[in-house]
Formats: sequence, C-alpha cells, structure tokens
Amino acid sequence: MPRHSAPGSAAPGHSPPDSAALSEVDLALVEALQVDPRAPWTRIALAIGIDATTAARRWERLHSAGLAWLTAYTTTPTTTIGYVDLACRPDRLPALTEELCRWPSVFSVERTTGRYQLFLGLTAHDLTALDALVTGRVGELAGVDSTRLAIATKVYREGSGWLVRALAPEQRAALDDTAAQARALVPGRWNDATVATLLEALSVDGRRSCADLARDCGMSESAVRRVLGRMLRNHELDFRCDLANGLAGWPVIATYRLDVPGDKLDRIARALATRPETRLCVAVTGEHNLILTAWLHAPVECGGFEAQLATAAPEARVVDRVVTIRMPKRMGRLLASNGTAVGQVPIVPART
Repeated sequence: MPRHSAPGSAAPGHSPPDSAALSEVDLALVEALQVDPRAPWTRIALAIGIDATTAARRWERLHSAGLAWLTAYTTTPTTTIGYVDLACRPDRLPALTEELCRWPSVFSVERTTGRYQLFLGLTAHDLTALDALVTGRVGELAGVDSTRLAIATKVYREGSGWLVRALAPEQRAALDDTAAQARALVPGRWNDATVATLLEALSVDGRRSCADLARDCGMSESAVRRVLGRMLRNHELDFRCDLANGLAGWPVIATYRLDVPGDKLDRIARALATRPETRLCVAVTGEHNLILTAWLHAPVECGGFEAQLATAAPEARVVDRVVTIRMPKRMGRLLASNGTAVGQVPIVPART
C-alpha cells in the first residue's frame, strides 16, 4: 500500500496527474469529509492543517465546479438493491442512457465494454417492486435486447467506504473517533413522508445545517437532529463524499464478477473489500455471487489488479470483467463526460 502523505506532499501512486483539477490539499479535504461528512469546519480544518475559513472556501469551490460533492441516501438494510446488466441495440444506446438517467430508482448508470452495454444500479422498496422495475419498466424499453439481474445480499464496501488516502494516519484518526458515533447498530425501515423529504434535501447537499433542513422540511430543528441521529445510529442513512474520479487521478473503473465458493464467500469478500482500489464489493445472487469494482490510475493496471485478486483469493474465479467507458450517473448525480457533477436526480426506491 502506498505511503500516506500530509497535504502538500506527494504520496507515491496516489498523487493526481499534472492536469488534475484537485490539489493534494483538495484531496485531503475530500478524504476528511469521507471520514466524517458532517463534521464542523473547525474539526475538518484541524485534521488537514488549514484554517476553517479556508477549508469551507475550498469546499465551496470544489462543490460549485462539480469536482466534489456530498450526498445522503438510504442503505441496503432499508432498501433492496439490484444490479442490472443491459444489452441493447447500438442505435438505441444514447436514448436509453438519457432515459434511465432520469429515473429516480436508477441510482447509477454506466456504459461498459463487453456484451452488455449498460450497467445499472437500482433501488426498490422490496423484491416485488424490484422485479416490476426490471421486467415491467426496464425490460419494456424500446431497443432493450436482454437484461441480467443480480440482487445484493450483503454489501462489504460501497462508495461511502472508499478513501482518497491523502491523509496521514494521525490526521484520519482525529476524525475517526467522531465518525464512529454514527456507525451501524440495528437496521430498521422508514416510511414517514417527512423523513423522505428530509432525505431528499440531504441528497442535494449532505452538509446542510439542521436549521436549514428544519426550515425547508417543515420540521423543528430538534426533530431534525433526533431523526438524523436515529437514522445514523440504526444505519438507515449513509453519507458519501464523492469526486470527479478522472480529474482526481482515477480515470479507470473496472468491474469484475466473481464466482466464490459459498463457504468462503464472507472471508474472501471481507478481504477484497479492504483493498485500497476497491470501490464496490457486494455479495449477490445470480450467475455469479460477488461483484467488485475498482478505481485504477490507468488501463494497464487492470491486468495487474486481476492478478492481485487471484493471489489474494485463489479460490475465486473471475467470470466477467468490464471497463466503464463513461458514467453519466453515479448515486443520483448526473455527470459530464469529464466526470464533474452537473445535476442531480434524487434517489427514490421504486414501489409497486
């Protein structure tokens, strides 16, 4: 694993290229918000070694330019997640991409290599709603030739758990203690319309103050704090600080489908989820039982990463591998061709 570096110094293997739009201080700021998304600017600033005003100003610049953003969404204990590979006629690909990006229940859209042109992330209230979404809506779109559905059974890592790794261990530790207070306890389900309104507001900007949220959602500030505290404690809600991966130095997104012996799945998935390149590691049903996505610096790294997978998990067999050509939507954010955020469709789980 590359050495950690303090802001302003280069970390081998993790420094952005010369053309990158994010500096080392910017990356440190992003990581601080990945570790503790709603921490006060004073705590963020102390961790990365700048003053609070500078930290807030830098974040506003990154956010306004679409280079980094912070959103909130419900977690898998409260929703059913599906991953769909979609094959279509080439002439229908642009229209299908545009259509699916508009759907609130399709949280991610990727154009990929291989026999399936699109890789979709879907969210639904339950299995019945997910089935209706895939077969009754996606499957009936003009130009769709076939779909392949995998249902998430256990998420070992997703984007909220991936780190830029621009902070030194002691810098990260200064934030870890406070972030730990919001980690998982007992999952539950929410159905209240007021909570849904609160979630939609947070999905636009996960750092909005409780006072602003209370005003816009028609709640008291104490009620906002109480609901947020409950949802975080029960792991019904997660925050993610994301960034334009290509401009930050990770332009290659590679996704692998693996077949792992059932009695070794949990151990292997836990191990692969800890790799610094791993963005997504989720056990699924279907033709394979593990999906793993990695962010890499260059296409040449794909072979080396797969070789590392074989060494780390010799019992696992890679049954499919694709590279993302373009990602027009990630966790509700609409992305330009360079990966910057240019809009948003709030995530709403599909219902029957």
